[in-house]
Amino acid sequence: MLEIILQRLSRNSKRCLTSHHWVNPRREVLRYQAVRTMATTHELPMDLPIIDLDLFLAQPHDSPGVAAECRKAAEALVTYGALLLHDSRVSGRDNDVFLDLLEDYFAQPGDALKRDERPELSYQIGATLENTEKPKCAVDEPCLDVIKRLAPDQRPLDIAGHQPDPKCRFFWKMVEKPPYETEFPGLNVENVVPEAPHIRQRWAPTMNQWGNSMKNAVSCLAEMAAAGLGLPESTFKDAGRYGPHVLAPTSSDLQKYGQKDTILAGFHTDLNFLTIHGRSRYPGLHIWARNTGKRIPVKIPPGNYLLVQAGKQLEHLTGGLVKAGYHEVVVNDKTVETIERRKKEFPDRPLVRISSTFFWHLSSDFELKPIPELSERAKKLRIEQLNLGRDEGEEVEYPAMKVGQQVQSELRHIALMAS
Repeated sequence: MLEIILQRLSRNSKRCLTSHHWVNPRREVLRYQAVRTMATTHELPMDLPIIDLDLFLAQPHDSPGVAAECRKAAEALVTYGALLLHDSRVSGRDNDVFLDLLEDYFAQPGDALKRDERPELSYQIGATLENTEKPKCAVDEPCLDVIKRLAPDQRPLDIAGHQPDPKCRFFWKMVEKPPYETEFPGLNVENVVPEAPHIRQRWAPTMNQWGNSMKNAVSCLAEMAAAGLGLPESTFKDAGRYGPHVLAPTSSDLQKYGQKDTILAGFHTDLNFLTIHGRSRYPGLHIWARNTGKRIPVKIPPGNYLLVQAGKQLEHLTGGLVKAGYHEVVVNDKTVETIERRKKEFPDRPLVRISSTFFWHLSSDFELKPIPELSERAKKLRIEQLNLGRDEGEEVEYPAMKVGQQVQSELRHIALMAS
């Protein structure tokens, strides 16, 4: 049986790759066996389902085990809006190298960072400095209504008077160029490479190594989710083949913004299709589960695990069957504890919180409109939720539009694109 799994893993793991990242099949079988043991013998971290990508890579996609795992992935996105993904191809070492590089980058003087800004391109490549991006929820009535319907002890930190986020960001596009002329060239532009020699020489290899790891993982998950929802496996992946996918780390200066209850990124959802996170060195990310409305402090297990949340494009395409996941980044007690510990253990390292984040998008020219069968299921689910006493607010309309139009609209709401 072990040899059969080895053969299948060697053959099937190529299907989701978008880079030259490769794995040792025998080692991955052992890891696969280990994660199955963890998932069945231990309490799930954060009460979120663990989806085993190794199973999807190792077995035929028409096998009962893979079909069940795909349904589990889809159900997790519908029920929670989030899940944990296990992928043995992912290297914790790659994430550490990535975090080191971004800490060094954002420790540079402000003038050096400002050279990498591209406001004329709506900050869709290069750097975005602190106090630029605004949380949409601060002035968005549907989002404020979501907050009102949460239990008082489960609400995010108050963003009513919150000014632009004090976080910085860097966008590094990881795009397959479309074989046609896009209607949205501003969303599909060449990357910015920092100028400082000690940064520049490490930049592209490190960003591409870690970015491809997350891109490969989330691309496979898109296939699993489609199959689990009863669609052809390639539905979402094909729709996102030429998407403006972006490795999008954020940076928060904890020397300046390390006080408890500081909002680093206000309560919001992501505008893209799926967001995938690696481990950060500092706690502070909170997500909200759709089914309970409870705030969940994120704790990604060590090793080959990633956190995935649904974004607005997935919500739109499913007609609200899947809802985009809300989240915030704040300085909480655990953040403060980690700050003090790292000051002692790594006194020479910048005190900067880097998020290990990747945004997976649908193609800018793709026609974004609800898939009819999923939209019907969304309406039935809404009625079921109401019967259970779970009010999800006003029914949302999802008009047909190009993905690029949806992105531009969202960018205007968060002050990254001129009206």
